[in-house]
Amino acid sequence: MLSLEKQEYVLRHAYVPEHVISLMVLISKAEPFLTGEFVYYAKDNWVIFVGYPFDRTVTLERCDTALQSIRETLRPEYVWFIGEDLPGSLASSHTERESDQYYSLDIESVEIKKQLRRVVDKAMKDLATERSHIMGKEHVELIKEFIKREKPSPRIEALFLAMPDYVKECPTAFVLNAWDKESHLSAFYVVELGAETFATYVVGCHSKKHYTSHASDVLFFEMIRLAQEAGKKSISLGLGVNEGIRRFKEKWGGVPFLNYEYCEQRPGHTGTGSVLDVLLPRL
Repeated sequence: MLSLEKQEYVLRHAYVPEHVISLMVLISKAEPFLTGEFVYYAKDNWVIFVGYPFDRTVTLERCDTALQSIRETLRPEYVWFIGEDLPGSLASSHTERESDQYYSLDIESVEIKKQLRRVVDKAMKDLATERSHIMGKEHVELIKEFIKREKPSPRIEALFLAMPDYVKECPTAFVLNAWDKESHLSAFYVVELGAETFATYVVGCHSKKHYTSHASDVLFFEMIRLAQEAGKKSISLGLGVNEGIRRFKEKWGGVPFLNYEYCEQRPGHTGTGSVLDVLLPRL
């Protein structure tokens, strides 16, 4: 286990969600380690290697050297890698690959458009917002509704279902709730504040059964306020994923700020996923 001093170093220099130890450890149940300027997570016969060095001096040679050291020490059967580009040892031998971009919102200079603010102000007349560290039966019901409606992959489903325990165990995790006038849960966000300089949007969903127009916009606005009050400089909004999600993030001022490459070395396996969800079936 990393010492308190090393954990503080990681959170002080973190700049991607996978650097946030509290988030990764509580979801993956793995143990964090450092090798030079890289963090990785290991459990049983697998390793998640985060190829974004804390000093931000990224070279493929550094990634390859660090990976080789881990392989020699742990001899993992499966390796998941994320970084700005694939190192040579993975570029020609991975079983799957995913490319995307991280999105970020600079909250020190964010200017919310007047029209968007009017939409939020109007929606707030029909909603009561709340910050909490607990997810109750209403959240579980909304998650089940979301899963039934959207039919996400088993990995994404597992990520959502892991949220109540994660929030309960993590003091830096917040649940932002939007309740309608009948006290039904219309939407929620989970936000992580563990990193020193940024907040992380983890997951969120809204209800169709108890739908309130623009509930997600209200919670996005509340997320900005929470991050500002916590002294964060930015919010990590995760990956672009698809056009609809990108449009929503960009509407609020989110911009792509870092290239994301994911690959998996797992003999005999095919499929898709991200580093945060692909490990969940193995818990």
